Amino acid sequence: MEPTRTPTGARRARIAQLLRLETTSGALLLVAAAAALICANSPAQGAYAELMELRVGPAALHLDLSIAAWAADGLLAVFFYVVGVELKHEIVAGSLRDPRRAAVPVLAAIGGMALPALVYTGIALAAGDPAALTGWAIPAATDIAFALAVLAIFGRGLPVGLRTFLLTLAVVDDLLAIVVIAVFYTATVQLFALLGAAVAITAFGLLVRSRFDFWWLLLPIALVAWWLMHESGVHATIAGVLLGATVPARRLYGERHPRTHRHEAAVRPWSTAIALPVFAFCSAGVSIASGGGIAELAAQPVLRGVAAGLVLGKLLGVLGVTALVTRFTPLRLPDGIGIRDLLPVALLTGIGFTVSLLIAELSFDDAGRTDAAKLAVLLGSGVAALLAAPLLRWDARRARSTDENEDGVADAQQARIGD
Repeated sequence: MEPTRTPTGARRARIAQLLRLETTSGALLLVAAAAALICANSPAQGAYAELMELRVGPAALHLDLSIAAWAADGLLAVFFYVVGVELKHEIVAGSLRDPRRAAVPVLAAIGGMALPALVYTGIALAAGDPAALTGWAIPAATDIAFALAVLAIFGRGLPVGLRTFLLTLAVVDDLLAIVVIAVFYTATVQLFALLGAAVAITAFGLLVRSRFDFWWLLLPIALVAWWLMHESGVHATIAGVLLGATVPARRLYGERHPRTHRHEAAVRPWSTAIALPVFAFCSAGVSIASGGGIAELAAQPVLRGVAAGLVLGKLLGVLGVTALVTRFTPLRLPDGIGIRDLLPVALLTGIGFTVSLLIAELSFDDAGRTDAAKLAVLLGSGVAALLAAPLLRWDARRARSTDENEDGVADAQQARIGD
């Protein structure tokens, strides 16, 4: 028998459910980014810059960080915890558990990271700006929240397997982006702090698998793991991913649902309502009115490289690799999905936003290139979304064949997005 909810409890449950929706996450990110751009290009510019540079936190723990740094290193770890939980579930019990089923989106994700990096590198070299090469990974990332939000709004009527394909691709993309951040954007490593972080993450993993996985026990251990990761020199958000990956994805002790479901449901609303919008507000505030303005930013090879990488590189990487793999190997797309569906999906992967903005902050020491990269992320992601939206509607209206994935077997009945 279900417990009776009080009006307050029911209201909280409705709000939490709303915050788990992909459309809500995308809308909040968009509003936060727009607010940041307005603040950075209005009379409030000075106050916005002062707020971002305001330092808070205990200096004794080396945590006297700016507000912008707290958003990137601290709040974004909450988002990466959710990513870690999703990764664990997909690998153990989801779309990545079957290698043959996962092969095509995994290979598409690799192509969708390699081609944007090559496009960016080619533009930087052609422009004679070798100092810009450190930003090669900026256009390689895909924003799960934004991409799935656009698909949910404009992809109504398309097979639900297309969402699974995009989710798998984006999760693998995020995993590879995390590896890139850990390997290529870590200058020095303090081994003792890193070892301490590993011990804390192990303790968290043991506790989260036990009968005593209470939040008030897990949270202090998670904070210690985050602090030690921050002290080690490895980007602190990596702690969030590793902590999330320890959550068991199979049912334990007779529970009705895996703990990955419970943790994702508990943490995602905080990620959606606070972590991601605050990070977007702190990171998307590019001033295009000061100095040389938009002309000076547009002259940066970084801007052209990132924007072209997100739109053109992602499109060629995802669509090209998928077409080659399905044509020249026995691997096929899931039932009900054809190459035609992957044109808008490939464009959706060009919505970089969250992780791309993070890598932009880690890539350069000078404000000019950083601002150009951030503006390019916003422009490239916007163009990719605007191109994908009408293509999704066009694709949804077209008649579908009985063997869309061309594997020689009639496709099974497919549920539709929005049903």
